[in-house]
Amino acid sequence: MKAKKRAYVSVYDKQRIVEFCQYLVEYGYEIVATEGTCRTLREAGIPALSAHELTGYPEPLGGKVRAMHPAVYTGIIANELTEEQLKELDASKAQIFPIELVVINLYPFREDMEAGVPFEEAASHIDVGGSALLNAAARNFMHTVAVCDPDDYDRVLCDLAAGVIAEDERQYLMYKAFAYTASYDALVAQYLSYQLKISFPKTLTVTYEKTQDMLYGENPHQRAAVYREPLLKEGSIARARQLAGADLTYSNIHDANAALELIKEFDDPTVVVCKHCMPCAAGTGSDLCEAFARAKGADPAGLRGGILAVNGVVDARMAAELRDTGAEAVIAVGFTPEAMSELRFQKALILLEMPDIRSKVQFRTFDMKKIYGGLLVQTYDTALSDGAVCVTAKKPSDEEMRALEFNYKVAKHAHSSAVVIGNAGETLGLGSGQSNRMLAFRFAVELAGDRTQGAVIASDSGLLTLETLEECKDLGITAVIQTGAPDSKVIKLCDKYGISVICTQLRHFKA
Repeated sequence: MKAKKRAYVSVYDKQRIVEFCQYLVEYGYEIVATEGTCRTLREAGIPALSAHELTGYPEPLGGKVRAMHPAVYTGIIANELTEEQLKELDASKAQIFPIELVVINLYPFREDMEAGVPFEEAASHIDVGGSALLNAAARNFMHTVAVCDPDDYDRVLCDLAAGVIAEDERQYLMYKAFAYTASYDALVAQYLSYQLKISFPKTLTVTYEKTQDMLYGENPHQRAAVYREPLLKEGSIARARQLAGADLTYSNIHDANAALELIKEFDDPTVVVCKHCMPCAAGTGSDLCEAFARAKGADPAGLRGGILAVNGVVDARMAAELRDTGAEAVIAVGFTPEAMSELRFQKALILLEMPDIRSKVQFRTFDMKKIYGGLLVQTYDTALSDGAVCVTAKKPSDEEMRALEFNYKVAKHAHSSAVVIGNAGETLGLGSGQSNRMLAFRFAVELAGDRTQGAVIASDSGLLTLETLEECKDLGITAVIQTGAPDSKVIKLCDKYGISVICTQLRHFKA
């Protein structure tokens, strides 16, 4: 090892930097730091040179170009230069200060975005100098070590204590540095695309942060993890906090997200149940207990192994009702202490707290589906029944309109060929995920059983034919909402049978 080594330190996040640099000094490093970092180190009693003391060049423009002095940049890459290039530098009498260790983390541009600062101010805070030095150090990984994450300080110090930083460790730190700067640049690009309302950029640069590893993926032999969008602060299952229960799996999160997307449709106290990413039941009431009773009554079997989403706080009364349902997880605004006392001893029941569960879908996020070798990207389906018209002489009553709207929201989030039978504030039978709409209709009817008298039907596409209309009459259905209008013969028969029909041009097909 050289008698004298040099570390260049410039960190916005100063957690543990004092302790780290104390050890660097013990291991024979001279510390060179930018003004703010240098001040922090000196106040802690650590000898450090400011960058402008080393180079003789001040930090002009409020430090905006402090990192880009040629002597510093050249010092980072000098160890990989050829003999001829080094002679060239000697001949030019250029100052070179070899740097073996670069410790940099960048200005947190995301904080500006989240704080909603003006665009010009946010743009002025984009860190470019730190990125350039980190990338240079990472590129020169065999000679210069790049450290960008405080979580890596201990592993670097352990290597230094052992006297060598192995090649595979240098490659790992190289990866961390490039991943860090790439994520930073992607975040800036995302912010700009949102600011300019560019829905589908020519190149889609997105970045995600890992929140946790899953117990397993869709199957136990598959590995999985959850990532979250840095710019999306509200209403995401990736930001929910687990309070109790077993370790989460990929399917838990996938199902919980399906329940979350459906619950966002409702403002009144509502409980929805999803299993295998498909709605099983939904209920709305004057309070959550009434809503839960309706959802539970709609499909008791669906609760077993299902995921419940609750757009309010679970109290002791509702917790007592939940106890023996066999539900796998509950995601809610919160849980009262009494509810937690009731539920915490059910070790398998997963409890997820999400105070912003009512937050609606934001413009700044896409609905994405990974395909092999590519990505499908679309905007979220935030519409419902815009431009809907009644095509029959009989208009729906107010109660029937509430029932149609409620069940159409559920049909919107069910899978292909969705048919939902229900009343105002409760589903009675759901059929979905079928290649044949008649099969979906049959499933919905079977689940609804003898409760169809006076109920309504919602379909994500055209349902009414001469055949299905006759069945609707026999079932006692009083109103239907569907995409597209049935033919004139069907409409005349609807008038004869006293069935109101609402038609919308919006389709809510979901694969």
